[in-house]
Amino acid sequence: MARGKFIVFEGLDGAGTTTQCRLLSEWLRSHGRRVHETAEPSEGPIGRMIRQVLREEQLGADDLRMNAQSIAALFAADRADHLKSEIEPALNDGVDIICDRYVHSSLAYQGSEIDLEWVASLNSVMPAPDLIIFVEVPVAVAGARRAARDDEAEIYEADVFQAKVAAGYLTARSMRPHDPVATIDGAGSVEHVQDEIRRVIIERLGLLE
Repeated sequence: MARGKFIVFEGLDGAGTTTQCRLLSEWLRSHGRRVHETAEPSEGPIGRMIRQVLREEQLGADDLRMNAQSIAALFAADRADHLKSEIEPALNDGVDIICDRYVHSSLAYQGSEIDLEWVASLNSVMPAPDLIIFVEVPVAVAGARRAARDDEAEIYEADVFQAKVAAGYLTARSMRPHDPVATIDGAGSVEHVQDEIRRVIIERLGLLE
């Protein structure tokens, strides 16, 4: 049985990665592919803790926001567990994985707060996906989209920090130069962005041929 494809979406909060993951999954399924959607933080025990940390429902031992080093370590631990328990078994069973965020998010987000080399070392053993789709949008556009959402705000969603994250994504590529990245302009309509993503999937991975 052929191994499934591991496809990751990356981008600023508000770039639309969650919507595009869902649409791509639906499209691949409509063409007979077996697909499993997932995300990081995962739905596992460490991932659930991270979500609480990001909403400041879980604080550090000093009753303040958990420090960036601890958050980076939690993300790496969650990623290792996610790979072993969910991603790798599915891939080995021939199922395509569509994952909303992966290593580049850690490099861009936590790497904007603490030593980037240390964050990279935590994630150095994580395997590269078959393709990373970076949905690129201006910081202002992502901010306007976040403002229009009814979601509970998380600690990384401030516009000033998101500007650092945008720069951090560029640095992330230099830290993992062999990771296959395709950049998609995410400022257009949802449908147009999805069309571009499908084109890249066909060209880069040869799916549906």
